[in-house]
This record gives sequence, C-alpha cells and structure tokens, in this order.
Amino acid sequence: VVIVGAGPSGLAAAIRLRQICEETGTDLSVCVVEKGSEVGAHIMSGAIMEPRAMNELFPDWKERGAPLNTPVIQEKMLILTEPNGIRVPNFSFPSQFNNHGNYIVSLGNVCRWLGEQAEGMGVEIFPGFAASEVLYDDEGRVKGIATGDMGIAEDGSHKGEYEPGVELHAKYTLFGEGCRGSLGKDLMVKYDLRKNSDPQSYGIGIKELWEVKSENHHPGLIEHTAGWPMDSKTYGGSFIYHLEDNQVAVGFVIGLDYENPHLSPFDELQRLKTHPVVRDTFEGGRRIAYGARAINEGGMQSLPELVFPGGIFIGCEAGFLNVPKIKGSHTAMKSGMLAAEAVHEALTNGDEGQGVLNSYVEKYENSWIAKELYQARNFRHYFRHGLLAGTILGGIELKVFRGNVPWTLKSHSDHDKLKKASECKKIDYPKPDGVLTFDKLSSVFISNTNHAEDQPVHLKLKDASIPIETNLALYDAPEQRYCPAGVYEIMTDDDGSNPRMQINSQNCVHCKTCDIKDPTQNINWTVPEGGGGPSYPNM
Repeated sequence: VVIVGAGPSGLAAAIRLRQICEETGTDLSVCVVEKGSEVGAHIMSGAIMEPRAMNELFPDWKERGAPLNTPVIQEKMLILTEPNGIRVPNFSFPSQFNNHGNYIVSLGNVCRWLGEQAEGMGVEIFPGFAASEVLYDDEGRVKGIATGDMGIAEDGSHKGEYEPGVELHAKYTLFGEGCRGSLGKDLMVKYDLRKNSDPQSYGIGIKELWEVKSENHHPGLIEHTAGWPMDSKTYGGSFIYHLEDNQVAVGFVIGLDYENPHLSPFDELQRLKTHPVVRDTFEGGRRIAYGARAINEGGMQSLPELVFPGGIFIGCEAGFLNVPKIKGSHTAMKSGMLAAEAVHEALTNGDEGQGVLNSYVEKYENSWIAKELYQARNFRHYFRHGLLAGTILGGIELKVFRGNVPWTLKSHSDHDKLKKASECKKIDYPKPDGVLTFDKLSSVFISNTNHAEDQPVHLKLKDASIPIETNLALYDAPEQRYCPAGVYEIMTDDDGSNPRMQINSQNCVHCKTCDIKDPTQNINWTVPEGGGGPSYPNM
C-alpha cells in the first residue's frame, strides 16, 4: 500500500494498517511519501484537536507521549467592530462550537509524533519525495505513483546532481495530499469524480506564532472573532489560541469566494492585530513563525466520489473538514483509519488490488464523520447572504434543529466570484511597523521556505498572456494580493510601461490559493522538487 502525504489522514491510515496486521497475524508493506523535508514540515493548522479519532487509534496516547499538552479551559467568541469587541455568551453556542475536552496543539508536532509511532510499527516513510505523477496500468487503473526527478535545471536540462524519480507500485494507493492536492485534482478529472457533487469551496488560513510576555499568556484560552476587519458580505474570522511555553497562535481565515479583487488576506491579518481587543496580547511579544494554507469549506455536498480503480481519497484531499467546528484533523484521521480497514479486508480476502473499494464508502457512510458533516452541511453556505443572516440562520439550524432540516444548500466555486476592480472600493492597508505588523517577505523568511535554485517553475500558466491582458486589465492583478507569500509580482519599465508578470516561485509556501482563486483558472500548481517549500517548526 502506498500513501501520498504524511499528514493526519495518511499517518493514521498507515498506523491502522500495521495495527490490523499485528492483530490478525498478516503482513502488508506500507509506504508513505511526503514532499516536505521532514514529517510535519508542510503541516499548518490552527489548531484545536478533538481527540476522538486519536482515542480510537491510540487509547493510551497520553502514556505514549502524544503532544496534546494544552487542554482548552476557556473559550470566547467576539464580534468586532472597528473600535470595540462584543462578547457572545457561551450558552448561545451550538454544540459544534463547544471545545470542552479538546486540545490546543501544533498539528505539525502531532504529525511528527504519529510518524514516529508509524515507523516503530514498520511503516516506511520517505520525506523529501514529492509524488508528481499517478501511474496507471493497461486498463486505466491506478497502480501507484512516481516521485519527481531531482536536479533538473530551469531550462529542462539535467544538472550534475540529477536523479530520476522513483516509481512506487501498490495494490492500492491512498491519496492524502491535503486540500487541493495536485494529483487529486488530476484524478478527479480522469475519473469524473465530481459528476455527482457540488464544486468545492475554500478558504485561506494565514497564521502567525508568537512568543508573548508571561502576563499576556493564558494557557488553554481560545478566542474566535467575526466582523471587523471584514465587511458584512465577506466570510472570515480570526482565532487566537494560547498554547504552552508563552506561545500564542493568531490566524485569520477568509472565504475564497470574496468579491473585491483589492482584498489581501495577508494584510487583513496584519490589520486584525491592530484592534484594541487583540493587540494587547502581542504587545512586547515576538513573532517566531508564519504560514498559510487553503482549507476546504464546501462540506458534505462537495465531497467527490471517494474511490476509483486502485485508489482512495482520505482527509482534506476529499474535503472532510467540519466548518462550524473549524476542525478537520479528527475527521482526517478517522477517514484514514476507515481506508486502512477497507484495504486490509480486501487484500486479505483474495482481492488482487486495483479495484474500486466501495467498502470504504460504506464505512464512511456509517461513521461519525458522515453524521458530523451532514449536521454541518449548510452552515458555511448561509454566509453567502452576509454575516448577520449567516450567523442567525446557521446558528438556528445547528442550535435548534441540530442540522436535521429537509434541505441542503448548494456549494459554488470561488474563482468566478471576483468582481471587476472598477466596481469595487480600493482597500488602503497601513504600512507595517515591523513590530506588530509585517510585510510578506519578512513573513516568508520565518516560514523557512526554501526551494532549490535553478529548477523549473512549478506554478504553470496555461496562457502566459492572461495575467496582463485579463487579470491586470480587469481585476488589477489580484494574484499580487491573494497570494500570501509575494510569489506573483507585476513588473514594469522605469516609465511604468510594458507590464509583465514575474513569478517568484522560490517564495511559495504551498498554500494552493492561486490554483483556486485565479479568475480564469489559468494557474496550475504542481509539485516542485521534493524537500522544497516551507519548513514549519511547530505550526
């Protein structure tokens, strides 16, 4: 069995496969490939973890030393106006908002720990190897993956350190690349896996990790905000989580169906930190890490077909995030465990591989993941009608009806929601002060992002004329703003003439936002050389 991606779903699948082998006296070879330089290097999340799946996978996780160190002990929800913050009473929360019994974690460190457990059970993990191609047999069934070549120059020639990619063949391949996986995108087209589902919708999450003064640190406190700096039509909100060791995570999530092309998600996070209710936490503190990642927000109605000949989607590759809970790690882990059970049952009962594992779909449909996603399915989509309507309608459906209403709202794609720049108000973002607020380049620096020099650009334009003739002309080049890493830059001659797009691919933090939000879907995100990208220490 080959698993693509050493995230929560992939590692849980690998561990569960080896557990079942030990329980049944069988043996399956399990291999995980990971494009990050190490397990956890590309993992970026808030994160609050609901330990339900962890309890099932490792009932003794505390004794094993899992890094779930900070239980949630206090939670606040605030509606921000520009000068003030209004506290929402906790008793009004739907049960999905309740975080009692959950833990504030670094999901990257949780994955590092899961990786250690997996290797201790005999799982082979290969970090620094990017799965760049799906392999098919003569009948068009998935038979594994190929990793990308190393040592190719930008012009396509082989450098001195050139190493060809490796083919990994498997009876079943589990795809756990995370949100908007590049191989998953290709598979959905090849097998038409979205024919019975709504388009996926997305958000971008941007996060900073701070070391704050001890008097501003309250371990176990979580705060969420809605309202300012977003206008009432734009879906978005912030999180502030107090971990251990004087560390506080602050982040902002914005729905990628926003309309104003002048909006910059990165700068909205910087602006948020200047709010009087927020800034006190960070006064005198020090920013120590930065990252960004797209997340799925479409819900149950946006799930693709989960199985296809020889392959399975798990975790955020499929889209199992629970939007009102703002959590996906527990559902990701559970989906990996269900996939492991389905694969083991098949391969130990005479299955030769490369089949369509409908037993995985049945297991999902009978699991608590499906129940959660059904109850949560409409919440995000009410916010298309604005913050007030979304809060009231979504809140009533969850609080009063527990999601059991006789309708399911449609999900829509995000890229076609941008209005023309001439139709929207420009947003004046203040200059960063370098103390509380920062620019993109200094932020990318502390994400430890690095790509091998002189390699082909991994951000492919289908039509090189579109960035200027369409995006700049109509939308004022929105890729300059929706990218949180300064990858896309409009260059001109000294007199302002001859505009052209420069792609600073070495800055890419692998968030996938450009692949999602580009209004003409002209950008195709592909994997760079293995080991490149961010190297998040504990995000």
